[in-house]
Amino acid sequence: MQQTPILLCTLNSTYQHASFGLRYLLANLGPLQSQATLLEWTIKENPRVIVEKILLHTPRIVGFSVYIWNTTETLQIISTLKKIAPQITIVLGGPEISHETQTQEHLKWCDYVITGEADFSFRQFCENLIYRNQLPDQKILTSELPDIKSIQLPYDLYSTEDIKNRIIYVEASRGCPYKCEYCLSSLDKSVRSFDLNLFLTELKKLMERGARTFKFVDRTFNLSPTSSCQILQFFLEHISLGLFLHFEMVPDRLPPEIRELIEKFPTGSLQFEVGIQTLNPQVAINVSRKNDLLKVEQNFHYLRTSTHVHTHADLIAGLPGETLESFAAGFDRLVHMGPDEIQVGILKRLKGTPIARHEKNFQMIYSEFPPFQILSTSTMDYITLQKMNRFAKFWDLYANSGQFKNFMTWFTQRAQGQSFFDAFFTFTEFLSQRFTETHSLSLMSLAEQAWLYLKTQNVSDIDAATIIEKDYCHGFKRRDLPVFLKPAIPADPTTAAAKNHRQMHHLT
Repeated sequence: MQQTPILLCTLNSTYQHASFGLRYLLANLGPLQSQATLLEWTIKENPRVIVEKILLHTPRIVGFSVYIWNTTETLQIISTLKKIAPQITIVLGGPEISHETQTQEHLKWCDYVITGEADFSFRQFCENLIYRNQLPDQKILTSELPDIKSIQLPYDLYSTEDIKNRIIYVEASRGCPYKCEYCLSSLDKSVRSFDLNLFLTELKKLMERGARTFKFVDRTFNLSPTSSCQILQFFLEHISLGLFLHFEMVPDRLPPEIRELIEKFPTGSLQFEVGIQTLNPQVAINVSRKNDLLKVEQNFHYLRTSTHVHTHADLIAGLPGETLESFAAGFDRLVHMGPDEIQVGILKRLKGTPIARHEKNFQMIYSEFPPFQILSTSTMDYITLQKMNRFAKFWDLYANSGQFKNFMTWFTQRAQGQSFFDAFFTFTEFLSQRFTETHSLSLMSLAEQAWLYLKTQNVSDIDAATIIEKDYCHGFKRRDLPVFLKPAIPADPTTAAAKNHRQMHHLT
């Protein structure tokens, strides 16, 4: 294998994700780009094998991008690498290592840490070492905020394989004007925008190469209606290609000019991620979260009734001052607003975020291990948060997966006039008694437990079987009917009883 002086490395959470940050670093290496290689793995791969692959390149500099999802695995790799090849200069960057750096064990096994946006500072570091054999005096290097319009865009570094198999991340701006204390973007001082014409030119090139899915990582896509409209209009002109676009939206900002454009997008082309986080006004004040809730409700109603936009809303359990009762009320209110998906997250202690100031007053205790989830607060004890962890997981498996639409329709009808949260929480308690873990659960296991639960709710055997059969067998042939449903549904579809049964319950 040919020697590569500079390696840019990271471990993605799954194969479909591509490292956006490393592509920026590679794009801005200037003349050194020809001496650099980008290597990506996933967190499931063997650290020792990764070290072996790194050594085959005989690099002089190895840079690792550290995130909350790969911090432990990265530590294993760099500790082995430094022991085996101490002559290699190891440089770390990324959000997980850019804050509270002095307290992290990674510091023992790396040579340097570059904090902040390193588009230019990493290049300067490499130039000093490779061209001048100069190394910095200090171990932790702070990047100056780069001029965003001088940054070389990285989109031509997405390979044909990336375009075919991976999420294509793009950004029209960096930064966030809001100060939500649980988010690293609260540390940003301003929003900075790339040259929009140049940006759209690069997206056009990606589309010409076959890209059809674009995930915008801008924290506030709709902050500037002028820019938002120009981007939306650009995609509308190419919508016949079959595009899918994901935007993160400010929930209470949807002016008429944006509405006029999004109404033109067909079904399946637009997804809005809407960060609600809490609907408890006092909790929102505690974490400096500003939302006009009346406008939020109006915007959800508009999106649901007047557009084809798929909406994904986020709620966080464990925020300072949030109780189980107030979270339940917020969840019910959000369900009433009608988003297509509700993502229930558990608060994580991201390094550097201002939420640390609440730890004493609200007795906030976090796990010492990634992803540093909240374990207990003065208003949500450990057992309650454990139940919320299971609620979030089972909600994903049954509601967000889309595989149990008829079962969730039954839930919606059953919860009329009462708390939807309470109804589903009761179901998760039922599931918790049957599953010791919430991962690696088969569709058949989930279907069987849903069927058993329906029977505990005085649903007849035939009706329970019909609901679950519609979900489980959707898209499958009749012979795929699970064994536990067969006693309730006649097996021979030619019999009169079977025909009557299937007509009664509208089964095909």
